[in-house]
Amino acid sequence: MDPELSLVKGRGGALLREKVVAQASRRVVILVDAGKLSPRLGTRASLPVEVLHFGWRSQALYLERLGAHVTRREAPDGTPFVTDEGNCILDCVFGPITEPHALAARLDARAGVAAHGLFLGLATDLIVAGPGGVEHRRAPLTHRDPSSPEGEGAVSHPLLPQSSSIP
Repeated sequence: MDPELSLVKGRGGALLREKVVAQASRRVVILVDAGKLSPRLGTRASLPVEVLHFGWRSQALYLERLGAHVTRREAPDGTPFVTDEGNCILDCVFGPITEPHALAARLDARAGVAAHGLFLGLATDLIVAGPGGVEHRRAPLTHRDPSSPEGEGAVSHPLLPQSSSIP
């Protein structure tokens, strides 16, 4: 989770479904402990990329050309991990991702990539549990629509009509 409330998801392997739900939601509330916060995406976790089994090796080579160290995720028994959509996961260590939107666009455009764990501009609220208690953060104003009837707290979302209210 970075300061802009962008995050990497998919450690459980349901990242395609999670992204479908997040993109269809009016509000996306993320709960984390303070240890998940980082100054830049990729600093603390690998980026999961869900790919079709067919041609997974070519996707791994593509990801390596983008600068990632790639490992195909395995199930506890050593077989390839299978997502709820029947795909496999390539865990990609990029290190700190300096241009997450550019990387997301390249992954979105790649045939064979079903989804990636970059959740950019989707979280509206962040609840952080830490040693000092619980903190509630809201998405930066760049994600909000101050001209909406709901004011500063309203979140602009491409799938919602402009007049939608977010409780």
